[in-house]
Amino acid sequence: MPSFFHRAVQPLPARIALTLLLAWAAAALCIALRTPLPWMIGPLLATAVVSMLGGPTASWTPLRNSGQWIIGCALGLYFTPQVVALLAGLWWAIALNIVWALALGLAFGAWLYRVHHGPGRLHVAGLSRITTYFAAPIGAASEMTLMAERHGAQTDLVASAHSLRVLLVTLIIPFGFQWAGLHGLDATLPGARVVQLPGLALLALLTGVGCWVMLKLERTNPWFIGALVVSLLLTASGVTLSALPQGMTNAAQLVIGISLGVRFTSGFVHMAPRWLGSVALATVAMIVLCAGFALLLAQFTSLHWATLLLGTSPGGIAEMAITAKVLQLGVPMVTAFHVTRLAAVLVLAEPMYRWFYQDSAATQAESPPAE
Repeated sequence: MPSFFHRAVQPLPARIALTLLLAWAAAALCIALRTPLPWMIGPLLATAVVSMLGGPTASWTPLRNSGQWIIGCALGLYFTPQVVALLAGLWWAIALNIVWALALGLAFGAWLYRVHHGPGRLHVAGLSRITTYFAAPIGAASEMTLMAERHGAQTDLVASAHSLRVLLVTLIIPFGFQWAGLHGLDATLPGARVVQLPGLALLALLTGVGCWVMLKLERTNPWFIGALVVSLLLTASGVTLSALPQGMTNAAQLVIGISLGVRFTSGFVHMAPRWLGSVALATVAMIVLCAGFALLLAQFTSLHWATLLLGTSPGGIAEMAITAKVLQLGVPMVTAFHVTRLAAVLVLAEPMYRWFYQDSAATQAESPPAE
């Protein structure tokens, strides 16, 4: 199965510059068309289309890391002491979201295996239980691909499933919210609302230290989580150093959009269309199920169901947090939901696989045949 990811080749500066120019033009077009999240969706779609057509696109890792650093820092500014107190009172909803995400991922994986493992027109050659399992968890896409590789799964199928799911959620939910007029429902404002250059420099230094610590600890999403944790702790302690300039957050969205778009190379078009079709269908179904779950949770909280849908949706942490920030839909709650879910998935994914599949298979193998 050909990989749809770029090979580990150092991208040329010209390719990086052309990709940035393409992304900026796409963002400007989306602004003119008044699409939601123009600085992320425009670059994402433009680079994805050009990449699938075989164009010379490239995402530069330092730029992507800087974008995650900026977004993590910006989101942490929303966690004022009042917001933290509100989140503490909703611990049960955060815990329930973790259970929901794990159950949804298990069901998704079992369905993929049932549809594509057996004989028939939808059969995918060589498909294993481990492949469908690690293709399904909600969150931690890159880490799931690495885990799948360690266990001998078909990593192309795993990676394609996660990338397509994130892409569809990033497109469907913002456009759906704009069509429904769901934006500006959150009264929460970041703790710092004025840009102060000395404070901004200090904030950059402190959050940079947080990123460095996470890198040394080899934690997942170190540039995003490290900046988020430091910015959150400062804001929750009542320390307000500076807001972030709008241009910085726009640029961060642009490079994150590029990093998502370049995953879809020309090989993606030829990647097991039956498999991708099932992933797309399941993603839409999960969005609908999460909307129902959000509506149910909204009955027992003071939060709008749109905020809860962003928090429970099967999208990526950075993409959904950016959506919440741009549309002003409960940034702290959405961020808290996704961060805790990410941690739970990373900790529990492999033990759950052993519990549900490896151990049961071993037990069946050891059982004597029936007389």
